[in-house]
Amino acid sequence: MSKINKVVLAYSGGLDTSAIIPWLKENYDCEVVAFVADVGQGEEELIGIEEKAIASGASSCYIADLKEEMVKDYIYPSLKTGAIYEGKYLLGTSMARPIIAKAQVECALEVGADALCHGCTGKGNDQVRFEGAFAALAPQLTVIAPWREWDLRSREALLDYLAERNIPCTASLEKIYSRDANAWHVSTEGGVLENTWNAPNDLCWVWTTDPQQAPDEAETISVLVEKGEVVAVNDEPMTPYNALNYLNQKGAAHGVGRIDIVENRLVGIKSRGCYETPGGTIMMEALRAVEQLVLDKESFEFRQTIGLKASHLIYDGRWFTPLCQSLLAAANTLAQDVTGEVVIQLYKGQATVTQKRSLNSLYSEEFATFGEDDVYDHSHAGGFIRLYSLASRIRALNNQK
Repeated sequence: MSKINKVVLAYSGGLDTSAIIPWLKENYDCEVVAFVADVGQGEEELIGIEEKAIASGASSCYIADLKEEMVKDYIYPSLKTGAIYEGKYLLGTSMARPIIAKAQVECALEVGADALCHGCTGKGNDQVRFEGAFAALAPQLTVIAPWREWDLRSREALLDYLAERNIPCTASLEKIYSRDANAWHVSTEGGVLENTWNAPNDLCWVWTTDPQQAPDEAETISVLVEKGEVVAVNDEPMTPYNALNYLNQKGAAHGVGRIDIVENRLVGIKSRGCYETPGGTIMMEALRAVEQLVLDKESFEFRQTIGLKASHLIYDGRWFTPLCQSLLAAANTLAQDVTGEVVIQLYKGQATVTQKRSLNSLYSEEFATFGEDDVYDHSHAGGFIRLYSLASRIRALNNQK
């Protein structure tokens, strides 16, 4: 073990990080500072967390409220790109990791630590996301990943480890599901989901109402978008986090935002998860609806290209890279005209756009009408089509020869 004086641990208060604190002290003979990121995982997750960290052996515990910053500086920029991983996943866990890692690094530099630590397993994506951010922001700090070093391989072993040291822990032996929550989403993995032939049961869903049990009457909401960002709901101006929180409540009540997906992890393993993103689904529908009005064909096609590439960069933990920042900047430029109002109907798991308008709209009833108009001469289309298909015509003539 290299000599470490002080380490800042990304601390959640769960079983893993509770065991990591004494393990670090025993194996590295160092001071451990617990860092807690409040990214909207729920107040119940934060109750007593500082006392728990100290009881586990931490010298201090820092709690950073990152909710508003996460939505404004990470989720909204990602939304503008249209990033959706493998066609379905709205990147709930992925978008939270860069801001947590950044705040953890800032804490480490502030307290004079010489190392960073996380509780990610050696099989998942999060180890890459955290350490990729650490490398980009503070390459001089040593990174410790206990799951790649220790011999504690089961939940029972972790509980025994804490019991032997008289460290209190509220975790139980059985943990059927693994969950990750923040203001954007909640994910559920494990349990019955490990067999892809098993349908999700009620325990696989945390936030959202079962669409079959959702209200029989649809609810309509209005979303105001300015430059690709949701700024008001039902004519009430809201901060990014408050808008997301409000839409989460509305969408969850109607069962909006559920997906059951088998995804390709960065490390090469496929995993299955049930993800709930009610407010995010509504926001995504609103932005895409305004885009339909204001972006021309080439701009929209390029935005789709940005979204596809950005989805992989964000998922793979490459937020703090020149390429990712370039794509975010390009998407932000395209979003400058994405301003308008959208009416969305929430019903039985669906968020359906029913009305949309924008002062920047390129849509015109005069141009689109099937009736007589003065803006389009049908006879002009013949010359356009002949030139547009000229290469195909020349190829066919050559083939005939």
